[in-house]
Amino acid sequence: MSQAITPERLKYLKLLGEQYPSVEALCTEITRINAQLNLPKGTEHFMSDIHGEYEAFCHIMNNCSGVIREKVQLWLGDQLTAAEADELCTLIYYPESILRLHHHKETATPEWIRQQVRHLVRLAQMLSSKYTREKVRRSMPEDWSFLLDELMHYQEDVDLSLSEQNDNQRRYRDAILDGLITTSSGDSMIIALARLIKNLAVDRLHVVGDIYDRGPRADSIMDILMDHHSVDIEWGNHDILWMGAAAGSEACITGVVRNCLSYSNTEILERGYGIPLRELSLFAEKNYPGMPVAEAMRHAVTVLMFKLEGQLVKRNPDFGLEDRLLLHRIDHQRRTVEIDGQEWPIRDLPFPTVDPADPYRLTEEEQTLLSDLRHAFRHSYRLREHISFLYRRGWLYRAFNGNLLFHGCVPLNPDGSFLAKQLGGRMLRGKAFFDYADQTARRAFFTGDQQALDFMWYLWCGADSPVCGRQIKTFARAFIPDKAAWAEPANAYYAHCNKEETCIGILEEFGLRDESSKIINGHTPVRVTHGESPLKAGGKLVVIDGGFCRAYQKTTGIAGYTLIANSHGMRLMSHQPFTSLKAAKETGADIHSQSFEFASYPSRRYVRDTDYGHVLQERMDDLLTLLSAFRQGLVSPQKTKGIFTSGAVR
Repeated sequence: MSQAITPERLKYLKLLGEQYPSVEALCTEITRINAQLNLPKGTEHFMSDIHGEYEAFCHIMNNCSGVIREKVQLWLGDQLTAAEADELCTLIYYPESILRLHHHKETATPEWIRQQVRHLVRLAQMLSSKYTREKVRRSMPEDWSFLLDELMHYQEDVDLSLSEQNDNQRRYRDAILDGLITTSSGDSMIIALARLIKNLAVDRLHVVGDIYDRGPRADSIMDILMDHHSVDIEWGNHDILWMGAAAGSEACITGVVRNCLSYSNTEILERGYGIPLRELSLFAEKNYPGMPVAEAMRHAVTVLMFKLEGQLVKRNPDFGLEDRLLLHRIDHQRRTVEIDGQEWPIRDLPFPTVDPADPYRLTEEEQTLLSDLRHAFRHSYRLREHISFLYRRGWLYRAFNGNLLFHGCVPLNPDGSFLAKQLGGRMLRGKAFFDYADQTARRAFFTGDQQALDFMWYLWCGADSPVCGRQIKTFARAFIPDKAAWAEPANAYYAHCNKEETCIGILEEFGLRDESSKIINGHTPVRVTHGESPLKAGGKLVVIDGGFCRAYQKTTGIAGYTLIANSHGMRLMSHQPFTSLKAAKETGADIHSQSFEFASYPSRRYVRDTDYGHVLQERMDDLLTLLSAFRQGLVSPQKTKGIFTSGAVR
């Protein structure tokens, strides 16, 4: 090479050379990487604000946001009737259930199984075309990888002049299928193929926040994500609340319990995570005897939460949450509360545990109750398993393949400049603010530091928090009947994010300067029924909260978005409401999804254009330098044979 190899570089090359015992091995690796760089980039799916809607999420994961049906129609549409195509799709979505149904109806004949395997192999072949054979092999269930690999690399009638070769291959393929029938393992092969197809259809899944709360089965959604082959998560404010609770933040614990009670979703606590609410129920019945038990429990934990919140705000003046200190502003005689100089009548609710002289002090019973709840949250094995996964595969934000992913907002001043927040003795803004928040959230879980635990509560509800960004009026909604007190002013980000120059400035702050870079955002439901578009700021911002949560579907008019980014461009799949998993399995009911392509790349994108491709390119450059060092005699391979100093054959 023209560039001299320095002593420091030579030391690195000698270490690198230990991985390659011969020049041939090194040349093979260089060629492999170069070939991989020229494959099309994998398909990425982006989803957000799932909010515990397990059944809809499960189905969208199984139908790959409608992509499976598209591929069946594209590649097998001329071979199948509409009914057969529907059946094949449902078989891919729920292979175990559909196979059981066919065996029950005695329609799972040997020929039916052979035909389904052929169709599935064809789909897998087409989907695997953008991956290396090694990666496809790794995506296969280990026990079936040999047979799957053999079936997928069978080519039928490639050249009619090679009829004997084709006949040999066909007989080999048919013998494999016969063996599956003879050993009664056709079902297992179909299940393995269905899983492989779904793995190949989506190379990377991004969940842009808010897995938890509202819907009933966030724990089951976490199970699906933990089983996914390639996923990252950008934390939302509801995820942060649960993360803080699992870390031991008492304010977050009471916030989680209150949310579960508010959404009639205590099953996730008691059955999903083994966190009992019996003591809370007894406490509520004793202190609020005139109220229905569920209402009394919610009121009891709400009062406890505001006490803990008050203590937290006083400990952390940097958070700027003084507007949430309201218990001491209640006039219990007149049944009013004073907020920002205005008096508001409050609901006729009892406050037997609140001492007007010291309203933020916990009673002895409340301290015992809180201690029990904290112990239950801290020692729930399944909750810790799920939250540990959120920390392993999650971040506050992610810059990935030229796009910026975050759930809430980049806090801004009214003039559109980055808002500065004094935290940890420093003034933080933009990316530095996000980095500090990410690091502190990790410290909360892994060290249990009290200031970091308190910070989790700030992230959950702070008006300047990157995952919240609005002044949440929890107290007003709980105690003030006049909805005029419920208005929640939002950070200036939500006004300025519609401006292209603002989004470009945010992208540049996070080091993204490519013309095609976009912000991918959740948190704020897109009101499709009101004519609102998920595309903002000239297409620089894509808001993908389309209303997975049933409570928001009247507002959005749809039931969620999936953003799909493949090698050709970007498109949005808008999903219609889902019926049920039972209907999907028994009748083949699917989610109707509409595709809208909004960004086409000037030229097709390849692995070399991705973040991973840049890493591969750096490695290939190092290996080319090593090859030059081998040939110059600066580094000696362990074995010398074949090609060495030149391309000549010896």
